[in-house]
Amino acid sequence: MGDAGGLIRPRRQSPAPGRNVGAMRIVIAGGHGKIALLLGRLLTERADSAVGLIRNPAQSTDLSALGIEPVLLDLETAAVEAAAKVLAGADAAVFAAGAGPNSGAARKETVDLAASVLLADACEQAGVSRFVQISSIGVESVRNVAPAPDDEVFTVYLRAKLAAEDDLRRRSLAWTVLRPVGLTDEPATGRVLLAPSVERGTVPRADVAAVVLGLLDEPRSAGLVLELLTGEVPVTDAIAAALASN
Repeated sequence: MGDAGGLIRPRRQSPAPGRNVGAMRIVIAGGHGKIALLLGRLLTERADSAVGLIRNPAQSTDLSALGIEPVLLDLETAAVEAAAKVLAGADAAVFAAGAGPNSGAARKETVDLAASVLLADACEQAGVSRFVQISSIGVESVRNVAPAPDDEVFTVYLRAKLAAEDDLRRRSLAWTVLRPVGLTDEPATGRVLLAPSVERGTVPRADVAAVVLGLLDEPRSAGLVLELLTGEVPVTDAIAAALASN
């Protein structure tokens, strides 16, 4: 594990509603992923510190260009102690990692499940209670369904994401699970539907990042599992409505 780059600190901005005064330090697993980069940029734009965990040192330049501190740490092979060292002093961890659409079933287990478990273990060891998990719509479809020998890779992915959620439920961490619908690279709309259950559809990754940011600001979202779809309500109001209904 090593520090692969520096952190650009933009001018401090006024805290958003629901934020504690003072900059936050947020550690993001899957730091070079599209949502992670968008989230990191949002954090640094308001003078919070974003730390992106990456396994390829060549990715460090992309993170540093956005003001995100890159840290080389492969969660598929790292020890819990190494991850806990990175997390020391953080305000929250965000699990935005994924094996990717071209990976096989084995890496769904080692990334989407095992890496999440390791990060949660490291949070407990480092005393970081806040944990936001980016999961997936559709995971409940595999609950209480016995795995089949010929399960397709996507089904294995859903099982891994569900198992990672269930692992968090057993912990005393202040966790929040966000399940977006189909992801797109369209520009942010700033308007979403956030609820315990939503219909299938799509949502821009930029809106997912904005919702994660809002959830990090809102400690009352701990213990909630929320699904996310493009909608008609501004992100801040959607989060407030989701909290009010729980």
